[in-house]
Amino acid sequence: MVNSLFRNSARLFRLWAVYARMDFLIVARDLKLFLIWSVSDLLMNIAGVLGLWLLVERFAGIGPWTKPAICFLLGYGAATEGILATFCSYNVLYVSRRLGRGQFDHTLVQPQPIWMSLLTEGFSPAFGLPTLLAGFALILWGLHLGAATVPQTPGWWCALVLNLFASASVVVAFQFLWSTLAFYAPRSAEEISSSTIGLMSQLKVFPLDGLGPLLAGTMLTVLPVGFVAWWPAQALLGKQSPTAVPPLFSAAPPLCLTIAAAIVFWLLTALVFKKGLRHYVRVGSSRYSTFGHRR
Repeated sequence: MVNSLFRNSARLFRLWAVYARMDFLIVARDLKLFLIWSVSDLLMNIAGVLGLWLLVERFAGIGPWTKPAICFLLGYGAATEGILATFCSYNVLYVSRRLGRGQFDHTLVQPQPIWMSLLTEGFSPAFGLPTLLAGFALILWGLHLGAATVPQTPGWWCALVLNLFASASVVVAFQFLWSTLAFYAPRSAEEISSSTIGLMSQLKVFPLDGLGPLLAGTMLTVLPVGFVAWWPAQALLGKQSPTAVPPLFSAAPPLCLTIAAAIVFWLLTALVFKKGLRHYVRVGSSRYSTFGHRR
């Protein structure tokens, strides 16, 4: 068991190093294209948070969320997006495209587990790290302005990192869960990931404190956008759990709930995805497109 864990970990780091080198070669080969992509991502990220920030400037906060707390919330959301961009690029996050275009066969024929391929193929630090660093800059700025009511101990920083990866894991699990439809309807479900991630992105940094119990519960289960930034951010800042949240969530330890949600979503997704994969192995794919696939 220990030897197997060590071998898998060593292989993961070797593959990440290979894909990181490929990414930086793209940057070194065509700096102009890299600048275009970076500036485009920067403008999209600014546009995504500008509306909320203008509201904060106009009303000096949103409900119980002060300006420093909103800054921390925006930074947390950006850092989550940066993790996704770093580890889930090249249509790993949009896996329904791979399934719909028949590209998942590339993953199936590789001499390694599927989970390892999906965990490494999308590693893209050259294009994901700028967003991740911008998110951490906003987090530090919010903390400097006094967003948190709890001390930032080493344990707190560990909880921040764990919750960030848990938030990203919830998004990936939700994407894979919906993308399972592409096993059964490749052409019609090919772009379903774009719709689900678009909905999550639009709502991820909005405080959900004013919602009723039913809608708040929906935003933590059926559409788990609350775990992308809102819930873990308020837990890390030492805020009280909103009274609108159903008792099931209010009774749970706030800092552990996002991690628990990631585990539950991945267990559900693993069951559904495995069933869809068995169907895919039997019937295969009736189409193939190289578009968007890194070979």
